[in-house]
Amino acid sequence: MERTLVLIKPDGVQRGLVGEVVSRLERRGLKLVAMKLMQIDDALARQHYAEHVDRPFFADLVEFISSSPVVAMVWEADKAVDAVRNTMGETNPVESPMGTIRGDLALDIGRNLIHGSDSPETASREINLFFNPSEIQEYQRNTDLWINE
Repeated sequence: MERTLVLIKPDGVQRGLVGEVVSRLERRGLKLVAMKLMQIDDALARQHYAEHVDRPFFADLVEFISSSPVVAMVWEADKAVDAVRNTMGETNPVESPMGTIRGDLALDIGRNLIHGSDSPETASREINLFFNPSEIQEYQRNTDLWINE
C-alpha cells in the first residue's frame, strides 16, 4: 500500500472544514493511519516548502502555513497519492471540477484548503517531516475487503 501526506491548511482549520475533508477522504476509501493537530513552526515550514525556496512566493507560503494550526494526516491506499490529488482537485480552485474538495469549498489559489503530496517519493519525505514512525498506525480495517479487490 502507498502512503501520502495530507495537510488541512490553516484556512481549512479556521473555516471548520476538518470534518468535511476527512469525511471525503474516508468515503473515497482511503485509510487514515496518522493524524494530529499541530502548529507548524518556521523551520518546519521552510523544510516542507524547500523546493520553492527560489520562487517569489516562498515567503508567503511559509508565513501562511505557520499562521494557524493545521491538521497533518497520513492516508494509505493503492495509489494513495493519485487518489488524494484527484479528490483534492487542481491547485487553483477555480480550475477544479465540482465534486472535488477545492472545487466545492475554495475560490483562491492562496487559500486552497489542503495540501497533498505530489508523488510517492515526495510523500515519503513529507511524512518523515511531520510524523515519527511510532505515530503511524498499522491495522487491519474490516471494510478493506469491500474497497479493494
